[in-house]
Amino acid sequence: MSGAEGAIGQRRPHADGRRTLARLILLGIANHAVLSGSRVTVSLAALDKGATPLTVGALMALYAFLPMLFAIAAGRFSDRVGVRKPMLFGTAAIAVGAALPIAFPGLPMLFASAAILGSGFMVFQVATQNVTGELGGPSERARNFSMLALGYSTSGFIGPLVAGLAIDHLGFASTFAMLAAVPFAPFVVLARGGLALPSPHVHDGPAHHGGVRVLLRHRTLRRLFAINALFAVGWDLFTVFVPIYGARIGLSASEIGFVLSTFAAATFVVRFLMPRIARRFSEQQVLTIALFVAGAVYLLFPLAHSAPALLALAFCLGLGLGSGQPMVMALLHTHAPPGRMGEAAGVRMALVNTMAFAVPLVFGALGTTIGLAPVFYSVGACLTTGGMLARRASRR
Repeated sequence: MSGAEGAIGQRRPHADGRRTLARLILLGIANHAVLSGSRVTVSLAALDKGATPLTVGALMALYAFLPMLFAIAAGRFSDRVGVRKPMLFGTAAIAVGAALPIAFPGLPMLFASAAILGSGFMVFQVATQNVTGELGGPSERARNFSMLALGYSTSGFIGPLVAGLAIDHLGFASTFAMLAAVPFAPFVVLARGGLALPSPHVHDGPAHHGGVRVLLRHRTLRRLFAINALFAVGWDLFTVFVPIYGARIGLSASEIGFVLSTFAAATFVVRFLMPRIARRFSEQQVLTIALFVAGAVYLLFPLAHSAPALLALAFCLGLGLGSGQPMVMALLHTHAPPGRMGEAAGVRMALVNTMAFAVPLVFGALGTTIGLAPVFYSVGACLTTGGMLARRASRR
């Protein structure tokens, strides 16, 4: 553990916490831009090589396969040793994953690239979420997680847009090279101790007594995990199938990237307004409305046959899905047992990645056999049903 890590664990003035959070967000923006840009690049590169929707779905599922298996272990690791080492490892893996298709062109290496990129960002993100909850008291957590989410919305806008433009003007190899270069800056900052990070908590007794079952028996945590899983279905389906759907209706790579970036821009807008929204509506009301909005958008997707229509729907979907995560993360940190926030974040991420793994495979197979419209309709129905159940729970 570095001296900066230990010092900030003992004293964390308000201003120091703000500066650390700002720098942390910048590192997150860099790494997440690579992840979001790589999703567009990998999927379009696969389609360029003649891949079917099922193959593309399998590729996108690999972003979540290893995170699904190891997110809880990654969370426990960050609880035990601190967050710097996991963040360094995750950043390095992101760079390696983006560079692989350059060294070994071809469809098989795209599968390896997707798996490594997804795993690297998972390790980095679990540690980052652990840090964010520590940079301030309970009254500041919602703001801190909203700021972190704003950063990811920014990178979610930049990554697909830049990747789409680069593919059209430079080609796939140059785009992968550009993505692989970005994590170098976060790695250097972390390796040189340029970011003051909190030390791991020390608690008497077994830190993880009862394992994951204790967390899942917690009623509030269980409800938060379930809501996040629904949001993950809506989010991942959009990321996977918009490139496929856009290509089918004749959109260019730049137009597809712009549609994905519009979604990210909407998440930025709603997260920027989240403090005001939270003052007027309860947590349950916000989550209920978000599920209804997302469900309605998916029911309308098969009616969109042009870039402007997809842009409008992508913006509305971003408003819906983007409003839930910061509030859920703040509540998760509040209700997680002491010393187990990393593990709780890992459980949440494991469940989310289970959805991210299953959704592309299941709906990729459906999209190949019966078309994309039934896929959109079925997800719209699931999200709408979730909204109705959430509304019923809020009335109890």
